[in-house]
Amino acid sequence: MPSNRQPEVTAALKDIDFVANDYQIELNTNHGRILLDLLPDDAPGHCANMIGLTKIGFYNGVRFHRVIEGFMIQGGCPEGKGTGGPGYTIKAEFNKTPHVAGVLSMARTDDPNSAGSQFFICLGTHRHLDGKYTAFGRTADEASMNVVRTIGNLPTDQRDVPNPPATITSANVISKPRQE
Repeated sequence: MPSNRQPEVTAALKDIDFVANDYQIELNTNHGRILLDLLPDDAPGHCANMIGLTKIGFYNGVRFHRVIEGFMIQGGCPEGKGTGGPGYTIKAEFNKTPHVAGVLSMARTDDPNSAGSQFFICLGTHRHLDGKYTAFGRTADEASMNVVRTIGNLPTDQRDVPNPPATITSANVISKPRQE
């Protein structure tokens, strides 16, 4: 059982203010930079969770362990196998954000309230996920979407593991005053 990282995440969130600031997650990968705009109006708990995990360095060195061409790229498992997490789960925040190319959503098991650290970024439109998975962000620009597509086009083995690997070398939180 992985150690519970929730106390660290909670401490890292003490200065987060979704009213005053907009937040982005920067994923620097071995295939380029992915900049993600977070959508706290749709899923504040999921946004806060990813911000906290990023601030404590949880995603640094983590691989995209599952890639399905035309569907999504998935990362956030500290074990690199799709079976790990931060030692806690968060409640689902289903919303009206559609699962289209570039949308950031949370992976989970069959239990809707089982999300932890694993996320995926859509490569196309997948309406069957709407209302069943929590969408909470999107790629910020075309350059980021191009990196997502590059990872999405990597060759994979029979378990959808990309080879060559796709790794998050570092992840950062970017905060900017909210524009009215």
